[in-house]
Amino acid sequence: MTQALRKVTTFQEFVDWKPENGRYELHDGVIIEMPQPLGGHEEVTGFLTLEFSVEIRQLKLPFFIPKQALVKPSENESGYLPDVLILNQNNLINEPLWQKSSTVIQAASIPLVIEVVSTNWRDDYFTKLGQYEEIGIPEYWIVDYLALGGRKFIGNPKQPTISVHALVEGEYQVSQFKSNERIISPTFPELNLTAEQVFQSSNQDRGK
Repeated sequence: MTQALRKVTTFQEFVDWKPENGRYELHDGVIIEMPQPLGGHEEVTGFLTLEFSVEIRQLKLPFFIPKQALVKPSENESGYLPDVLILNQNNLINEPLWQKSSTVIQAASIPLVIEVVSTNWRDDYFTKLGQYEEIGIPEYWIVDYLALGGRKFIGNPKQPTISVHALVEGEYQVSQFKSNERIISPTFPELNLTAEQVFQSSNQDRGK
């Protein structure tokens, strides 16, 4: 479970306070200590990071994947630490918070963002979905490898699902991928990856 530590009045107070160790996010002025990820969560995150790194290099895109960069909605005191964040290096010169806070606020800087679902799945399906849409991030993946999300999101019976949200006229349209279905990414149309390959990257899934 996430744990609220204290209220803050500004995002700047949060980044000034934020320690180098630990994982923290700011949700509407409240500092949230993120739980230690499960081993499978880290394996899925690492697998996706490597897959997209290969795509970025092969396509010679000006993208990279930072380790601790934050995403901040411009209109509220929040800051999110995505599991996988792909940034467009060419636009960072326009980011006012990048150099001092490694924080991005502009959709032009964020081609794609991925959240790997943990026990606090409502943050990914509700809070971050709405905030990433408001920022205008073109593509947002929710990787629910343990089928933790509500049935209205991943169906009944629940099964591991990757939900790819693509921004269309300012609103997210979702496509879902399960089992051996090839994932369709608007940002990386040449990506050759199935949902099952992602799920099998975790030890838990390989042990089945």
